[in-house]
Amino acid sequence: MATSGHDSGSTKSGNTKSGNRQGARRGAPQQRRRQHQDEAGVIPVLARTVRTIENSAERGKVSPANRTRFRVVAVLVREERARIKADKSLSDAERTKELTRLDGIATIMAKTAARDTTLIQLLTDTAPLSTSAQELRRALLMEAGGELAPDDLIVVTEAPLKPIVEERQVVPQSVKQFQMSNPFLAPDFSSVGAAQAAHGTRLANWELIEPLFRSFEVGVGGAASMELPEAHSLATPGGIELMRHQAQFIESARAGHRSYLLADEPGLGKTAQALLAANVTGSYPLLVVVPNVVKVNWAREVEKWTPRRTATVVHGDGDDIDAFADVVIVNYEVLDRHVAWLSRRGFKGMVVDEAHFIKNKESQRSKNVQALSKSIRAVTPKALMIALTGTPLINQIEDFRMIWQFLGWIDDKKPLPELMRRLEETELDPGDPGFFRAARDAVVDMGIVRRKKVDVAADIPARRIADIPVELDGEAGRSIREAEAALVARLVERYHRVLAARPESDPAELIRLVAAAELEESRQAGASDGRSGSGDNVFTMVRKIGQAKATPAADYTVNLARNVGKVVFFAKHIDVMDQAEKYFAAAGLKTVSLRGDQTSKARQAAIDAFTNDPDVAVAVCSLTAAGVGVNLQAASNVVLAELSWTNAEQTQAIDRVHRIGQELPVTAWRIIAAGTLDGRISQLIDEKAGLAARALDGGAALEAAEGSVQLEALVAVLRDAVGQL
Repeated sequence: MATSGHDSGSTKSGNTKSGNRQGARRGAPQQRRRQHQDEAGVIPVLARTVRTIENSAERGKVSPANRTRFRVVAVLVREERARIKADKSLSDAERTKELTRLDGIATIMAKTAARDTTLIQLLTDTAPLSTSAQELRRALLMEAGGELAPDDLIVVTEAPLKPIVEERQVVPQSVKQFQMSNPFLAPDFSSVGAAQAAHGTRLANWELIEPLFRSFEVGVGGAASMELPEAHSLATPGGIELMRHQAQFIESARAGHRSYLLADEPGLGKTAQALLAANVTGSYPLLVVVPNVVKVNWAREVEKWTPRRTATVVHGDGDDIDAFADVVIVNYEVLDRHVAWLSRRGFKGMVVDEAHFIKNKESQRSKNVQALSKSIRAVTPKALMIALTGTPLINQIEDFRMIWQFLGWIDDKKPLPELMRRLEETELDPGDPGFFRAARDAVVDMGIVRRKKVDVAADIPARRIADIPVELDGEAGRSIREAEAALVARLVERYHRVLAARPESDPAELIRLVAAAELEESRQAGASDGRSGSGDNVFTMVRKIGQAKATPAADYTVNLARNVGKVVFFAKHIDVMDQAEKYFAAAGLKTVSLRGDQTSKARQAAIDAFTNDPDVAVAVCSLTAAGVGVNLQAASNVVLAELSWTNAEQTQAIDRVHRIGQELPVTAWRIIAAGTLDGRISQLIDEKAGLAARALDGGAALEAAEGSVQLEALVAVLRDAVGQL
């Protein structure tokens, strides 16, 4: 694939000196007319903009302003591609030419994203544009000289702390009764003056947010966990004895600490710690925001750990809630309907479960959570705020931003008073060599708590992952091998085309460029027919492999169940789950199913049946829908029939079994299709586990590339193919 021309994004626009000389020999009038035609419209404007971003990436990390430009260009490229395809006034030749010019821009963007892999997610980001991005989009369209549509002339400015859509708001009858009985909610400003006075001036002119993120990225200073006091008692109101590490957390809250990122490894009892911290601090009423699949379980946990407290679960419009309850549990999906009354309820504490769900600043769920947290802190500055997540980092350190903002440690631009005070006390600034270590310690002491099973729960058995290679036989196996060979051939052919156009380039750079371009085309094709160019793309390849593995994975599960007892079977796609369930039924095994389309009650009934019914042998689970908030300790063996794209998702699945209460060693049997892309993916997701180890655990894991597993898989496949030529 050749790169685009400098201005127009077309490989045919004569921008090189040799091209200009050839054009002059062919006749100046004709060449001038051609240049004028190619310079019209939005494509040359996008090409010039993306070249500027490319130059920035070559000099170092792309600035926030250029990231915004990159996002806007990606949006406009998609819009222009759709417009060209729908324009019936264009001939086939004209349409092909315009799409080729857009392909040139896409190639430059892929190359730029390969240099700074944090840009990759912006290529397909469909979240609403920010105000600044809307303004830039309008400016580029105006520069293109075309007639703007009325909608293009409007820039919608959203109030960042008021994501409430009034027409969608509901006020349940129980809430109205509560409001009538509590017409006044007195704010608590007891600690506001001290917090404001603590705001120093030494660091006022420094940009501090990025250095704070950087302080975690280098991974210095050991495990990222604040010092906790020793517990005086392991007893609980529910009569259940705590583990020592849980009691230490609760003792910290009793001593006066009020904001936490509780990032214990999955299975160490974060729910109990949060509820008991609220109990010892009297942080009622308490708001708990959770994924839909676990809200019923949270109500059970309230009864289990704090039996004297009442809990209510918000379903739909909340017609059956008890607004007088101590704990209000609401899921992300319906939160937008209830923001108004929740913001006026007078909560003294807020818990966000699976807090990595709010990492996307532009998502409505993140805006709702941020608005609620600010309304709570405005009335009760010392409210108990807890973010729970066993996987706070999915892809990058930036994932911390929204969690820290929820906790009140930072805002959009700077640390807030308490964190600023701690940074001032270091007597260092970002220009000092010791700043990163001191800054990391300051943030950790704000309330990051991270414990690993191996360190704090010796009675929880160790877990291990065992790969089981399987040969894909028959028609399915042949089809996959042929499709993978076609994918490799397509990558190699593109590589040689780019190499011919740029013989002086570094082969490793060209391999990454070609892989990034293929990935971008695959993502675009995914929304249509799932094919890229002349064959299957990486996403359809992985799905086909999963379908082909369904039977051998199910067969292995049957053998396990007959020898060791209950087994949890995880798959990513519904058709793989369906195929496995048919196999289990034919083998005479009784199963339950955990899927994304179930109600909370149906899900809990399936979990209870798997736990209590000795005849239920296998729980067939969706990797995405049942990967969080599900306790399946009745089994000690997990079969991963399909691979995830992230280590975090795989870990969450395994930890449904490897939790407190597990009495046997846990083994995850990962089914790998031998001799296919499957093997590459399994290696890469293991390597990606190093990021969290470096940032949170102080580990010395080898550094993995920042790019996505999809990109790295394609790079590895192409590198091998080129090396064998």
